[in-house]
Amino acid sequence: MNGDVIDLLTSGEMTLLGRIPSASNLTLACVVRAGDDELRCVYKPVRGEAPLWDFPDGTLAGREVASYLICEALGWDLIPETTLRQSGPVDADLGPGMVQRWIDGPESDLIDVVRADAVSPGSLVILAGHDADGTPVALVHRDDARLARLAVLDAVINNADRKGGHVLTTADGRMYGIDHGICLHAEDKLRTVLWGWAGRPIADDDLAALGVLHSLLAQPDAELVVALAALISGDEIEALRIRVGDLLDSRRMPSPPHSRAIPWPPF
Repeated sequence: MNGDVIDLLTSGEMTLLGRIPSASNLTLACVVRAGDDELRCVYKPVRGEAPLWDFPDGTLAGREVASYLICEALGWDLIPETTLRQSGPVDADLGPGMVQRWIDGPESDLIDVVRADAVSPGSLVILAGHDADGTPVALVHRDDARLARLAVLDAVINNADRKGGHVLTTADGRMYGIDHGICLHAEDKLRTVLWGWAGRPIADDDLAALGVLHSLLAQPDAELVVALAALISGDEIEALRIRVGDLLDSRRMPSPPHSRAIPWPPF
């Protein structure tokens, strides 16, 4: 299934539906077609990327694809199918860019800002504060196994921007993370709203998947490593391997390294 979707995203005829104005970089909603197959997708052309001084290497599109490949290597269906293609919509071709399967679903209600006196028993408090009226509020997320695994993935890929709006849920209960353009830096840049499991043990199933990934990353000729080398720097691949090894050694989720470990705004 994934391979068929990737093939369609990569080589199907793409037409433009419209621009997504809330995105910080140029992001277009499109349709790809090949014969009777049709799929909605997101197209982010490299040409539309705003330069980032702290991510000078490679492209945001490449980092999105690299994050997807790592997620796939872990065996976790947490990022929609994502690939690079050389051309954009036939009616608005902006050249090479990232394409990703469109997810029909709203921002997840697993992450929210609620009144401080209304935090439910199944929620983990990440940040306390006050709203514009001075009412005490809390940034919370559910103690949910899907989110917990996504938090592990974010630690692996060193996600510098896991906002609440980057987590989507579908009508059938599936959950996906999107927007992975500023991930995989060699320096520690983890910023996320999913700190509820900080310091807690990583689930055994997740540790097993991390072990498989670590073994792959230790093989320079492994298909994953070769693919990553075309997308991120050698130093970033080595930093990825070290991060996975550190998680395996500690068997625990990392703790916030500093006071700016939550992206702002969080949604």
